[in-house]
Amino acid sequence: MLEKMKHKRLSYAQYMELVLYDEQYGYYMKRKEKIGRAGDFITTSNVANVIGHVFAKLFIRLMETYNVPPHICEIGGGTGRFAYAVLEQWQRQSPETFSNGRYTIVEASPYHREKQVEMLAPFADHVHIVSNLTELPSSFSGIVFSNELFDAFPVHVVEKRNGQIYECFVAVEGDKLVKQYAPLENEEIAQYLAERNIDLVDGQRFEVPLAMKMFIFQLNDAIERAIIFTVDYGYTDEEWKHPLRRQGSLRGYYRHQLINDPLRYPGDMDITTHVQWDALRFYGEQVGWTFTHLWRQDEFLLKAGIFNQLIDHDDPNPFSEKSRYNRAIRSLVMSDIGSAFQVMVQQKKMNIPILT
Repeated sequence: MLEKMKHKRLSYAQYMELVLYDEQYGYYMKRKEKIGRAGDFITTSNVANVIGHVFAKLFIRLMETYNVPPHICEIGGGTGRFAYAVLEQWQRQSPETFSNGRYTIVEASPYHREKQVEMLAPFADHVHIVSNLTELPSSFSGIVFSNELFDAFPVHVVEKRNGQIYECFVAVEGDKLVKQYAPLENEEIAQYLAERNIDLVDGQRFEVPLAMKMFIFQLNDAIERAIIFTVDYGYTDEEWKHPLRRQGSLRGYYRHQLINDPLRYPGDMDITTHVQWDALRFYGEQVGWTFTHLWRQDEFLLKAGIFNQLIDHDDPNPFSEKSRYNRAIRSLVMSDIGSAFQVMVQQKKMNIPILT
């Protein structure tokens, strides 16, 4: 990995692209477990099948009540466990819409595509797995869902020093990675800061999500009519401006440990940043999407009826399947994980009430 970076100065976005997505060295491209107890992080959709069942019931209601086309597109499907839970519930609860239904996963990682094919084999006739948005069926209409997608997108990093904006870079010195700074010259970054009215104080670091901005435009080109659900952790503009967040939110996860220095363990560590919710809304509105709402995840799940999923049983064994399922439900709304995540809903050429 270091050999590939020698004699180069990479922006943080280029560094993240290399260590996360490079075909040979990239963390997400490696053939190893990354999700769950054997990996480096646990996603909310990996907490049993609960969250998939809750979203499935919501998706079904939108299809049956408002004639939303029965086509779901999940972007970044991981192991396929969320998709399995949705398809399982969909088939059981609404066989009529399921019979014409289609579940498309957009997944860049060949390793995860293999996992998804294996996991979703029982629903093979309804599942379509592709590597990028350009492979979506033309004029896609339906539901778009992502869970912890944008937090893994590469970001540029800037810092204000003595009244001037500098871009942060990564370089190799000897056998280690070091940070370097240079006055901002990247016009796309400057444009982002200007159009979003970003005003930093001296000493403040800030992540610039140009990849997320570009993806919104690409997704818009790929869909005709859709309800877009984004589940992730992030900040509003008001929240990231808080003095406690002056060093930004870029960090790593390595074997379930939070690593503050994103330059450690290159290629062997997940690197994430908090999603800028107001930027997602801003650029969505630029392409014509309407903003529906931003909920805290626990509030969203409660409104969506998660407690209706609780299973009545008399089994005293706390490790039984039913006990574990009920415990997973409570953990999603009564633990830190429920309040740390948010759910944003946007709509393109639709105006449908989501939670009634």
